[in-house]
Order: sequence, then C-alpha cells, then structure tokens
Amino acid sequence: MIILSHDDVADLLPMHEAIEAVETVMKQVSRGTATLPLRTATPVGGNNRMGLMPGAIADPACFGVKMISLFPGNPARGLSSHRGAMVLFEADTGGAVAMMDASLLTAIRTAAASAVATRALARPDASHLAIVGTGEQAEHHLDAMMCVREITRLSVAGRSAGKAEACANRAAGLYPELDISHGTDIKAAIESADIVCTVTASPTPIVKGEWVAEGAHVNIVGSSIPTMREVDDEMVLRGDIWVDYLPSTLSQAGEIVDMIKAGSFSADQLQGEIGARLTGDIPGRTGPGQITIYRSLGIAAQDLATAHHVLTRAKAEARGQYVAF
Repeated sequence: MIILSHDDVADLLPMHEAIEAVETVMKQVSRGTATLPLRTATPVGGNNRMGLMPGAIADPACFGVKMISLFPGNPARGLSSHRGAMVLFEADTGGAVAMMDASLLTAIRTAAASAVATRALARPDASHLAIVGTGEQAEHHLDAMMCVREITRLSVAGRSAGKAEACANRAAGLYPELDISHGTDIKAAIESADIVCTVTASPTPIVKGEWVAEGAHVNIVGSSIPTMREVDDEMVLRGDIWVDYLPSTLSQAGEIVDMIKAGSFSADQLQGEIGARLTGDIPGRTGPGQITIYRSLGIAAQDLATAHHVLTRAKAEARGQYVAF
C-alpha cells in the first residue's frame, strides 16, 4: 500500500487535472456505470460527525471508501473542518492499494466539480465572480473558477469582516490582476456577479434568490446534509437546477428536500444530472438571461477518480511511503 500525505495530494492533484478527472467520471455517473451508496453521517459528539462515502467506478476500475470527520469548529483552531482518509482498492483482487489524506482531496474535488458545472453552464463571457464564504473552499473555488472562465473581478462576502478581508488579501496575493472587493454584505457581493459560489456551513438560508442577477450561474456547495441550507426558496424557483447525483439530491439537499415536502417544488422540475449535460443527453443553458444552478453535494465517484489520479502520478513519480499490508 502507498501512503500519501497532504503535501503529496497537493503536488499530485493540480486543479486543472482534477477538473478533467471529475468531468470524465461525472459522465460515467450519469451513464449508470458507477455504484454510489448514499453517504452516512454518524454523530460523534456535539455538532461533529463522521461521514462514510463508499463507491465503485468502472473506468478506471477501482473502488474505495472515504472516511472523513466533519468538525465545524476546526477552522477556529486553524484546522480543516473536513479531516480523514481515502482508502483506494484495485478491482482485480480487491486489495487495498492506497491511503491518502482526504481533507485536501475533498476540497480540490469539490471545487473541481463546481468548475466542471461552471464550464458547462455559465455564460462564456462570465467575468465577475462572487464567493460567499471565507474558508478553505473559498480559495479552492477561486482557483477552480480561474481555470474555466476569464475572471477579472472578485467579490468576497462572509459573516466576519476580518475573515472576508483576509480571504480577499490571499486572493490578491495569488491573482494580483483581479479587481477585488470584500465585506459582510452578501447582497452587494452577488447582485451583479456572473458566477456565484456559496461555500458556507450555514444551517439556514443566507442567500436570497431575488439578489441574483439574470444570466448568472450559481454553484450551491456548502450544505451537504438535509438539515443545512444556504439558499432560500426563491433561489430554487428562479433558477434551473442541475445536480451531481439525483438520488443524493432528493435525500440530502436541504432546500430541495424541504420544498418537496412542502409541495412547493417537485423532483421533475430539476433539469437533471450534470453528467447527462456533459454527454449531451440533456440540454444546458438555453439563453443569456437564464439563471443556471449547480447543486453540489459531492459524491464518492469524484473522490475515487481524483484519488486514482493521485495514485497513478505517485507511482510514476515515486512519491509516498510504501508499507506492507
């Protein structure tokens, strides 16, 4: 077995390569060649949970499980809110062949999935990016959006003015060519944006659909369990929604679950899975004024595809620690 650290994953999974790996596997998901049991979350004290995400994909043939702790208080301690391990198995004999840091893998593949959807759905001329949230996903989403659109302007919004400023300063250091603004006013940040990424851990809606400009593309990313939601009902009703995986959306996307229960939305109003858009089986954006939404929950297929990519590069570059297992 190869053991791969956080630094190994950082070096072996650049964002542009992650985007291509995720796009390829999302097509498989919508073609039905991936096996994806719904994630489970086990309470482990307070607001903390341990998530398990097993799955199998056909190409490259592999299976595995991501075991990850979700500790919302970690960022205040200078740690990722998502910490854990990804274990990858090969398909021929069922042997465990790799274990790698799951926190960075999760962050990169999540932002890469948003980039895949943005490339498929956002207007080609989209240049103003707004990010709601100031944690690690904000930085990775900036990297991802820069890969797929010619971003010239960035607006950062968060609950803490200090954290929003720090996030903006980091962005300026990485991309000095950007025109950057920051603050706590979410409406001001997103009302003229072409691309909006919500990457918060908010349990209640903080983004209103009425604030989003016509023609914008929105990536709803931060809420991954049915008791959390970042956006209000108006957002769901104003935009056309593509998802990563329909079964998980209908059971774990808080705003969708709530509105279906209330009778104000139905599953057949969803456009479909982003993989089906990528294969051409369903349409994408139909006009410049359409609001498009990608509802991201994150699925094991994305973890498997990016983990296999890391493993392949690790073998080629003699990275990681080999241990008997």
